[in-house]
Amino acid sequence: MGDPAHFSVKGGANPHTRTRWGTRRGVDRERAIGQWHNLRGALEDLGIRVVVVPAVADWPGSVYPANAGYLVDVDVPSPPSAKRFYLANLLPSRAGEKDHYRKVLSEIGFAPVEIDDRYRMEGEADFFPAGGVHLMTYGGLERQRFVPSLGFPPWKRVYGFRTNVRVEPILQQTIGERRILRIELTLEAHYHGDTVLCAFGPGRRFLLGYREGIAVEGWKQLEHEFGDALIELSREDAQRYAANSFTFTQEGDSVLVMPDGLSSRLLDQVSERGVTPIPVDVSEFLKKGGGSVKCMIGDLGVVSSPTASETHEKSRESG
Repeated sequence: MGDPAHFSVKGGANPHTRTRWGTRRGVDRERAIGQWHNLRGALEDLGIRVVVVPAVADWPGSVYPANAGYLVDVDVPSPPSAKRFYLANLLPSRAGEKDHYRKVLSEIGFAPVEIDDRYRMEGEADFFPAGGVHLMTYGGLERQRFVPSLGFPPWKRVYGFRTNVRVEPILQQTIGERRILRIELTLEAHYHGDTVLCAFGPGRRFLLGYREGIAVEGWKQLEHEFGDALIELSREDAQRYAANSFTFTQEGDSVLVMPDGLSSRLLDQVSERGVTPIPVDVSEFLKKGGGSVKCMIGDLGVVSSPTASETHEKSRESG
């Protein structure tokens, strides 16, 4: 999780960050910091170790480290040195975060790897496991700008999406033979895949999905792949970023840490699948920054300690 000490709207790169006039929203930082600590506490109560990315004034977007990159073997227990973390190629206003994430990950023993920087790709926010496949979400990339519009005010801002569809072959190489489902996004307010889709439960076999935020062909693929395991979100729950939830399973017990304020119907649907919903209020991060629970968490997965032989080898090499 990224330290929120400098959380603010700097680039204004998604529709949540700006008013209808296009001005950047102001952040109630005290409220945001309180919400951040509540989320961290909820994770630690579950026995999760939280690594905090230090705050840097130039990079307030680092409070959303789901965009830092992705781990292929996120659910495989292994020491950090055996895992490969592929660093994201972020949009220009956040591109400087990459070196910051690389340093933090290296310090805790992970091995950050670059992917071809010709292709925009925003990490596990757009590339994540679901059941027996990986979902890759994408949309048209735009130069963010104001354009004339009929109405009041007589202009609007173009935002676009975050991951280039042409990166798919590169992502495929990183996951081997595991199949990728390519899903096109359609709503700029849901600019990452983890704002319209959330795989959860044991084996991440269940899926929350927001039909309106996904192209018709993509939704058909999801229905075919997941069948009754696909839960369609209402517009109200989707707009509260229900899909931006964090799944955690340990020893067969599964929870889903979700944004506060969701419908009782959705919470019941999650519970009926043997998963405990845990609502947490992170509304300041959604209303001002366009990210909720999952955006605030970079999933470093299941980490095991090195074996005795690995520890001995490291000691021998360092000696």
